[in-house]
Amino acid sequence: MTSSTPQPTPARTPRVSRRGLIGGVTLALAGGGTAWALDRFVIEHAQVTDASSLWADTTRTSSDAGTSTAAQTADAGTVDGQTYRSDNATITVERHSTGSGDDALVWFVADLQLASATVLRTALAKDTYGENILQYPSDIAAANDAIWAINGDYYGFRSTGIVIRNGVAFRDKGARQGLALHSDGSLRLCDETATTADQLVADGVWQTWSFGPGLVSDGAIVAGIDQVEVDTNPGNHSIQGSQPRTGLGMIAPNHLVAVVADGRADGYSRGVTMSEFAQLFVDLGAQVAYNLDGGGSSTMLFDDQLVNNPLGRNKERGTSDIIHVER
Repeated sequence: MTSSTPQPTPARTPRVSRRGLIGGVTLALAGGGTAWALDRFVIEHAQVTDASSLWADTTRTSSDAGTSTAAQTADAGTVDGQTYRSDNATITVERHSTGSGDDALVWFVADLQLASATVLRTALAKDTYGENILQYPSDIAAANDAIWAINGDYYGFRSTGIVIRNGVAFRDKGARQGLALHSDGSLRLCDETATTADQLVADGVWQTWSFGPGLVSDGAIVAGIDQVEVDTNPGNHSIQGSQPRTGLGMIAPNHLVAVVADGRADGYSRGVTMSEFAQLFVDLGAQVAYNLDGGGSSTMLFDDQLVNNPLGRNKERGTSDIIHVER
């Protein structure tokens, strides 16, 4: 295990959607579905703009209910090497590696000890909820003064799933196993098809993510995760095999852990299978863990710098959302 050496990432605006989607668009164009492909994969569809104004209202409501106002009142904190400390959070980022050559693997772990669940926030590309709305994670993080961030579930690629962000329900189309962050700081796997967005908000859910699968439950690897597929429609890669991955887990309420494993880079990092990824969380003591969007989207940022090396190219890919902690 060695400390990471972050590389600065210049702010950029993506010209096109993710690489995998462009392949899907090309296929659709060849088949004569030009308008459909552009509408589905490229053209922005904004449904809610200025989303952060809704979140400000929700935070005030939560404060009135006595849950937490830490995110609004704490000091800006200090950074010492790869550790950030404030009244809100203590975050430590570490680089891990094993193997060499074709078996080389590099992954990054962020240990998050939070004052409350509301310290873990999400942000949307261009502060807008919708489909095909993209920004580089570093640009989203900068716009939200994030000290630390990872990519989210890329909600904007699909039209299904329950989407609750910072206490606001944006979508209620349960379709798969999701992950919910509750107001008590606990992460719980949930069956989206057995509940509703309104019910989850009423139950005190602060965030949800809809990708998957769940990796760890009750401290053990979930059976069958090496056979699960998500979004196998045109333009999307299989989530199986050795891949770059991003995941979020819980050691105890308000003590979370995030892991980003690099991959698809010969001689640098091969990526991990779903079971290998789950084992990383088990080794960290996680009781619950969940797989988020991966591949070229897998990104971790700390103190305005790119921590990992996406696809071995040190280049981010546009996405629709991040998970972050503000300074």
